Amino acid sequence: MIAQTVIAEKTWSAVLGELQLQVPRSTYETWLKNTTGLTLENQILVVSVPNAFTAEWLEKRIFRLVHITAQKVSQKSLQVQFQIENERTSSPEPVLSSSAKDPDPFPGPDPTPNPRYSFDSFVIGSSNDLAYTAAHTVASSPGKSYNPLFIYSGPGLGKTHLLQAIARKCGEQRLKFLYVTSEQFTNDFITSIRQRTTTNFRSRYRSVDVLLMDDVQFLNGKEQTQEGFFHTFNDLHTTNRQVVITSDQPPYTMPSLESRLRSRFAWGLIVDIQQPSLETRIAILQKRAQALRLSVNQDVLTYIAQRVYDNIRSLEGVLNRVALMARMNNTIIDINTAAKALKGLVQDIQRYAKYPEQVLPIVAQIYNIQIEDLLGKKRLKELVAARQLAMYLLHTELEIPVTRVGRLVGGRTHATVIHAVEKITSDLKNNHDLSHRLWRVKQGLTRTP
Repeated sequence: MIAQTVIAEKTWSAVLGELQLQVPRSTYETWLKNTTGLTLENQILVVSVPNAFTAEWLEKRIFRLVHITAQKVSQKSLQVQFQIENERTSSPEPVLSSSAKDPDPFPGPDPTPNPRYSFDSFVIGSSNDLAYTAAHTVASSPGKSYNPLFIYSGPGLGKTHLLQAIARKCGEQRLKFLYVTSEQFTNDFITSIRQRTTTNFRSRYRSVDVLLMDDVQFLNGKEQTQEGFFHTFNDLHTTNRQVVITSDQPPYTMPSLESRLRSRFAWGLIVDIQQPSLETRIAILQKRAQALRLSVNQDVLTYIAQRVYDNIRSLEGVLNRVALMARMNNTIIDINTAAKALKGLVQDIQRYAKYPEQVLPIVAQIYNIQIEDLLGKKRLKELVAARQLAMYLLHTELEIPVTRVGRLVGGRTHATVIHAVEKITSDLKNNHDLSHRLWRVKQGLTRTP
């Protein structure tokens, strides 16, 4: 039975890895992320879902896609069945702390923290250490410091992991918390107006010790919902209760978000999570392999990490795919197996060969300077800052040797490049404007065809 459960977990993880590339991020986060493979027997994959509402949504909206993806991943005529969590256990984990006894007037996706997402399972590196420290501090003493805490990053870099880790630690301290996506907050707010249950809405969102909202950027342009969140935020903040928010961008780059909300988000601490370095990506794969009880050679993990740059979910999805392919073909997990699994799935490392030539124009555009001045000898403060950021990106993100970086940026010396990398690394810890510029360059590279 244990082996059957492990196979089901690995198979469904591989299916999720494929689905997250095919459905909108909000759909994946809300409806798929908290599902787990239970059993795989007689060509039937049973998947645990948190509640009947989720099962119904999946069956009505994307069941055909799930079915096709499962068959593609398993290469078998596989059937998928959803089983509700509380139908297989006598004491499911509560949505809030044990003090929350009233029924939820707004049924929706179960916000119970995913057991995979804890502080212990979070891999810390230079790209996320500040965000980790802030999140851990907030979880240990909610409402005492960094209130609100605002974490932003690109997709799949760990901000939701930290949000749910905070929720888990709050639960351990018997604190009343609520974890929601902005989409769920919006739906609850609209429901409260339509059904005239605003008192229940306020009770649900303003009676907690800690409110955790994921993907606040989806409130952009929703004026009435922003009004509701503004009053919720004020009520919690003025009574020293903790608010933690995540987004795919910093608040000052969201013009459709009300200025009074943007200013309040800046009251506490704004931190970002950057793309993980090669070493951090390898460490993430090592931890994931341990969790899956996989025996994987270091060379294989390095091979995968060198070819998957964009986010942690992609890293884990590729590892799941490699493991599943090895099991189906009854082979060991080696570089050949990894190469077959990666073929056509992720961008190969050669695709990034053009990026050095793309970094410099994007940096010049963001700093509003000419490319000739970026590569030139002038020592104006803005030009020096732009050159240092370009050198930092070329060396740390694209892993180009310092001597070549120097040649690319106007023939700078080895020592100049090292100094630039060290300075940007240090400044990123406290300089939000620099962090935002770095984020904008990365966004530009990601969108480059």
